[in-house]
Amino acid sequence: MPSDLFRTDSNCWRMERADRFGVIIDAADYFRVARDAMMAAREQIILVGWDVDPRILLDPDAGDREEPNCLAEFIPWLAKRRPELRINLLIWNMGFLKMLGRGLSALTLAQWRLARHVEIRFDSSHPIGGTHHQKLLVVDDSLAMCGGIDMTSDRWDTPDHVDEDPRRVRPNGAPYRPWHDTAGIVDGPVAQALGELARIRWRRATGKTLPAPVPHDAAWPELVEPLHHDVEVAIARTEPKAEDHEEVREIEQLYIDMIARARRFIYADNQYFASRRVAEAIAKRLEEPDGPEIVIINPVSADGWLQEAVMGSARAELFYALAEIDQHDRFQIYTPVTAGGHHIYVHSKLMIVDDLLLRVGSSNMNNRSMGLDSECDIAIDRSEQDAPDPAIALLRERLLAEHLGTTEQEIRDAFERTGSLIGAIECLRGTGKTLEPFEPEKLSDTTYAMGASGLLDPESVDERFEPLSNRGLFRGFLRRGTHQLIDNLRDRRRRRRERNRGRWRRKFRQIVDAARGERD
Repeated sequence: MPSDLFRTDSNCWRMERADRFGVIIDAADYFRVARDAMMAAREQIILVGWDVDPRILLDPDAGDREEPNCLAEFIPWLAKRRPELRINLLIWNMGFLKMLGRGLSALTLAQWRLARHVEIRFDSSHPIGGTHHQKLLVVDDSLAMCGGIDMTSDRWDTPDHVDEDPRRVRPNGAPYRPWHDTAGIVDGPVAQALGELARIRWRRATGKTLPAPVPHDAAWPELVEPLHHDVEVAIARTEPKAEDHEEVREIEQLYIDMIARARRFIYADNQYFASRRVAEAIAKRLEEPDGPEIVIINPVSADGWLQEAVMGSARAELFYALAEIDQHDRFQIYTPVTAGGHHIYVHSKLMIVDDLLLRVGSSNMNNRSMGLDSECDIAIDRSEQDAPDPAIALLRERLLAEHLGTTEQEIRDAFERTGSLIGAIECLRGTGKTLEPFEPEKLSDTTYAMGASGLLDPESVDERFEPLSNRGLFRGFLRRGTHQLIDNLRDRRRRRRERNRGRWRRKFRQIVDAARGERD
């Protein structure tokens, strides 16, 4: 039965069937799957990314294998091994400047350009201040990956997020922080549609048209268990306004529609929480006396001081605006930490609603992902069922088990016994690898004003030139609080959270004890 959620020319571009649909968790598996998929390519590989670092290893645990492990050597080796294969890499044009500062990467770039049937281009077809943020890998229009993972440094990690993992180092040997990410993987007609989207990007960037390959039955990676077979997949985009095409805001509309559809809960992994329109959609649900619970997993801070000044202050403003509305304790942001207490950076862009709706892609919950940067998400809707979808539920349990350092079964038991997503998290979080409730730090008036203004996180191309009085986070449904109100909210939420946590744990213990008594 076709989904009544997805609507072309509103919240998605296309709806196409996937023979199989899966989600890859963290880049250790993603890099291995990408390597194997490219090695099986016959005619065409298109890699579209925000950044590529040729120096990365595709698998730090590879050992002795036929193919080179370093991406810089792998690409020309593959081109030479498969002379009939065409390899096309399209990177945001700022990636070229990044490569100049990466040792021999510029030399690698020259070698790639000289390799037969390898073409790399840097895409500058974006408005000033915008970025090309899509992350796509399409092989022969037969297998495609769409998500938040770029084939660059500082991305590789496993779901264990081991403290001081010797494999989690940059090409220069310097360690980097634990990193959580996700990507969708599909085959069948939807992979062909993603290939078409990638070729449209190529034509806009280069003026050249890539031929479409002949699809075939691609080998599905052994590392990925499909969530579903023969399922309809929606492709949603953000495309900024340009001379040759109109603005596309499908991704923003899909967020709003998914939030409106929720009945029990919304679970989201996302790098940011700074979108005015997303926050307004959440606020409307929080005003309902029986609305859904909303859990967002964020990093504790953004990646870089400027991003934190912009996105962090916007998150703080939105958090307290929503906290004032949240009279039923149904909204919480958590941040993950390792067993040693180090913060894990959340780069994933994934949302699950009621274990029935699932989306994954490149879009962040910030303004620029809704109208200024190019983005691509894929989504499925299983709401024709009378009960939660077991495969989507298992994915949510895997993600929460990763964040809380526990098992899928414990997540399942806690959710069933409390009847609450927040309650399950509160019962299971503790010391070691866990989730910590997010509470914004006190910021200066200047920093708060920067985030509230949306000055460096505009919602569209045209808004960049709007006066500040006509823009910002609080021009619509949400109301900005005073600093005194924020301080009161912080203390009140902390007290209520501890009270609710004790209530959830007592309920959880009573059910466990009752079940044990029945067994005895």
